[in-house]
Amino acid sequence: MEVIVEEGCTTPRHSECQILADLACPPAPKKKKVGYVMKQRDPPKNGYIQPPDPEVLFTIAPRREAFAWT
Repeated sequence: MEVIVEEGCTTPRHSECQILADLACPPAPKKKKVGYVMKQRDPPKNGYIQPPDPEVLFTIAPRREAFAWT
């Protein structure tokens, strides 16, 4: 009987040291449930912006008379 002794480092070939080839990947993580749901409000009855009356914008203001020193 001959025993072959190899010099140097070698990879272990024993069945306990080998990596199993048929390992399955773990399942994907599940999404977390949303704990807080914001309630949607109804829009204001008069709208968000209250524009000024157009007549007020386009009226011509009366001129002031110059104060005369007498």
